[in-house]
Amino acid sequence: MERANDSTFSGFILLGFSNRPHLETALFVVILIIYCLSFVGNGTIILLSIVDAHLHTPMYCFLSNLSFMDLCLTTCTVPQTLANFKGKDKTITYGGCVTQLFIALGLGGVECVLLSVMAYDRYAAVCRPLHYMVIMHPQLCLQLVVTAWLTGFGNSIVHTALTMTLPFCGKNQVDHFFCEVPVMLKLACTNTSINEAELFAVSVFFLVVPLSLILVSYGHITCAVLKIKSAQGRRKAFGTCGSHLMVVIIFFGTLISMYLQPPSSYSQDVNKSIALFYTLVTPLLNPLIYTLRNKEVKGALRRLVRRNRDLRQS
Repeated sequence: MERANDSTFSGFILLGFSNRPHLETALFVVILIIYCLSFVGNGTIILLSIVDAHLHTPMYCFLSNLSFMDLCLTTCTVPQTLANFKGKDKTITYGGCVTQLFIALGLGGVECVLLSVMAYDRYAAVCRPLHYMVIMHPQLCLQLVVTAWLTGFGNSIVHTALTMTLPFCGKNQVDHFFCEVPVMLKLACTNTSINEAELFAVSVFFLVVPLSLILVSYGHITCAVLKIKSAQGRRKAFGTCGSHLMVVIIFFGTLISMYLQPPSSYSQDVNKSIALFYTLVTPLLNPLIYTLRNKEVKGALRRLVRRNRDLRQS
């Protein structure tokens, strides 16, 4: 990068919504509340999945990984965003920008793969219930989780290196509230068509392919649910599947709108709003929709509260 030849380079300036100070004040409060709720919700899922033996199942193994990933994603971007919204200093060091880009991009890839794995898990549970534990045995679950993390961060290493070694020619004003690949490509002062082509190809692999697998899995689940004779059972199953699909559509829809278009066509205000959705709203919705509505989680929470109360009384 050009900064190697410029001793005065001290980092990037994250503009965020600095041209709208009143909006920044309102967003500070909203983002802080959502971050706290997301932290509590996802932290609760991780804790319950560890301490309650009833939740030592493939589904909650994947869900606890999803919650951990969401905690990391929000913690990677939100504290810096809140500091920028509240203070006058909106700079981030070069190393901080590289780290933020690497972690956010890696976790985004992990979530894409993990959501498709979770859809396959639900397919096996609904469509192959008698063979479920044979199909989703512990060794396969571990392999699927490791594959999700390795593919996500393997891709992140490559794209972070390709993006952050581009020449920026002294330009350091990032029109966003965190470092992200499309924004950094737009900042570069050289032809980025090769980078854009590589980003498009990888985005198809991490967005279109997992989304297609998820839709196929839920298509099979829908066919199985339609065969349920009980109307109440069908309503319950469709309600659960509908909730899951809503999270999937929000997450993949926002990412597809960001990554499957050339950076030159970006509307920064729109993309900042989209980025808020997949870095804040989705991590908040995941624990609410996937687990906190489930009887198993509510039961585990009651057992944990009862256990703590008994310990205090003894």
